[in-house]
Amino acid sequence: MFERFTKDARETVVGAVAEARRAGAATVTEEHLMLSLLDLGALDPLGVDRATVAGALAAARRRGGLSRADEQALAGLGIDLARIVERVEETHGAGALDSPAPRRRTLGSSLRSALGRPESEHRHVPFAEGAKKTLESSLRIALGRGDRSIGTPHLVLALLARPGSVREVLADQGITYDTAETTLAA
Repeated sequence: MFERFTKDARETVVGAVAEARRAGAATVTEEHLMLSLLDLGALDPLGVDRATVAGALAAARRRGGLSRADEQALAGLGIDLARIVERVEETHGAGALDSPAPRRRTLGSSLRSALGRPESEHRHVPFAEGAKKTLESSLRIALGRGDRSIGTPHLVLALLARPGSVREVLADQGITYDTAETTLAA
């Protein structure tokens, strides 16, 4: 599938891996794909405010990646997510739910460290299930539109097609699947 990606789409995927490494994340997520698209300017035609989107994604991360819809569903069950986050942070420190999982040190990482090479530049970061599904969805969207290659517009549409924090953050910016499809197709 990667051979069908345009240069910009490949740069998005590579950028997402770099975002995950910078964050110390255990996996590449949809959020990392979105941040990479932001960095490449792929969302500029949609009028997205980068700082607002990055801040909203950070707020979702603070909630453990749960969307506001998830928060409302929990509230319907009598569970106050804001209070849970507050209590977790009281016990474990601010941002405890958005902290990356601890990485295991391996012989390879110890050797790289001894040689003065940062582990983050060399370690493999696998794609989370949601990010994999987003990439698969971008292929289906491209094929459905009769496109021979997968570009950044297909990645944006794939992110908007999946429920979760990324779609919610974009919706708060007034961006839906339909508006993105219309704007990015032009």
